[in-house]
Amino acid sequence: MSVPGDLQYTKSHEWVRVEGDVATVGITDHAQDELGDVVFVEMPEQGATLAAGDSFGAVESVKAVSDLYAPVGGEVVEVNGALEDSPEKINEDPYGEGWILKLRTSDEADLLSAADYEKLLEEES
Repeated sequence: MSVPGDLQYTKSHEWVRVEGDVATVGITDHAQDELGDVVFVEMPEQGATLAAGDSFGAVESVKAVSDLYAPVGGEVVEVNGALEDSPEKINEDPYGEGWILKLRTSDEADLLSAADYEKLLEEES
């Protein structure tokens, strides 16, 4: 799967789609591929306040548990409840139905463009 050009990325393999003051966050196709079959997603409570870089949960797969980090700071306005019963949505559709949370942003963050994220992936492989 290619890296969608309309999103921004973090070095820890989260993606961000900013619409107004709300940022939708998930993990990249590369991250879900490295993890393997996702079996559980730990998410924060709605209303929680996160700073950019804060750990806000974890994705558990058959291979490993990986912490999730907030790419931007803000208040959690929604979590993807569908992941409780169907965590495999992260594997099947990481940039769509596999989103993890939505934050009302309070600050700017140091995010990567799609091109910069692709370069990062090349450097890591």
